[in-house]
Amino acid sequence: MVIDEVELRVVRVPLRAAFANAGHVTTDKVAVLVTVRGGGVEGYGEGVMEPLPWFGPETVGGALVILRQALIPDLLGRPVDDPGEVSRRWAGWRGNPMAKACLEMALWDLAARQQDRPLWQVLGGDGRPVAVGASIGLVSDRVRLLDAVAEHASQGYRRIKLKIGPGADLDPLTAVRQAFPDLALSADGNSAYTLAAASHLAGLDELDLDYLEQPLDADDLVDHAVLSAQLATPLCLDESLSSPQRVEAALDLRACSVVNVKAGRLGGLAAVLDTAARCRARHVPMWCGGMLELGVGRAHNLHLTTLPGFSLPGDTASASRTYARDIVEQPLEAVDGVMAIPPGPGIGVTLDRGFLAEVTEAVETVRR
Repeated sequence: MVIDEVELRVVRVPLRAAFANAGHVTTDKVAVLVTVRGGGVEGYGEGVMEPLPWFGPETVGGALVILRQALIPDLLGRPVDDPGEVSRRWAGWRGNPMAKACLEMALWDLAARQQDRPLWQVLGGDGRPVAVGASIGLVSDRVRLLDAVAEHASQGYRRIKLKIGPGADLDPLTAVRQAFPDLALSADGNSAYTLAAASHLAGLDELDLDYLEQPLDADDLVDHAVLSAQLATPLCLDESLSSPQRVEAALDLRACSVVNVKAGRLGGLAAVLDTAARCRARHVPMWCGGMLELGVGRAHNLHLTTLPGFSLPGDTASASRTYARDIVEQPLEAVDGVMAIPPGPGIGVTLDRGFLAEVTEAVETVRR
């Protein structure tokens, strides 16, 4: 597979409403869209790094540097036999999994389109519709929170996840559980707590949560293992799982018993395949996390969620929940909590060129 050129495009798309977690409030989605062209075919990837290091250490500006100066020159300088090989080629450039992922995922899409096959088939998934949940940001008003949960429950979402933080955890979760005793419910701490809060977090055990996600530091495994031993509620890790090897270490330490899989955070789809195999070998449940993706990233998430072992509802809810208009032409919408996989070759979506032009902040093309 010879690559002729790579386009880097930075877009900014406003959210319908601000989305808050314990550390940051997001009002616009800034994303790096990667288009890889070869043989008259295009493949698309979406970078989930943020303008500033709110979620992880990577940023949009830093990703553009590593893409321009290292990854793209390597890609254009040597042929690619298999999209799964490039992550090994790029291992000498340390870290930067999100930068690597957006280019690697575009290659997977290109390869699938050149073969006229859907991406799920190339990855080894089953292509069936996937169950999805909805994530609700921090909401200070109790009535608004319960209304939001009721709305999503009525739409059939298979799991509701609430963002929590110190001072905004037990009370809102208890109110939701009392109002919705049978709801599949989880909580996400986004690294807002320390181990000193263990006795407080033990109060969550009364609420029958599916899991508590990433309560402690983003780079921690050891304290999570200590906390896990003190809670009946299962722990799920997100930010701490930066590679398949890191997932293995977390499971060895018993730092978590549920794994949130994000292709961008792990370094691409080859890393997802590796992670999924490790989790299946241990019978550890997985689900696909979300980063407020636009249509390209959302479509990739749907395809990877069809892999064996993804047994819990992910965060890939309807695009219209987050955006008044998406950058792809195909509507990616859930019906009764289930999302169909976009049909067609590759990830199954095409870009809305008119809207894309409106939201583009910068674009450049690097040719072989």
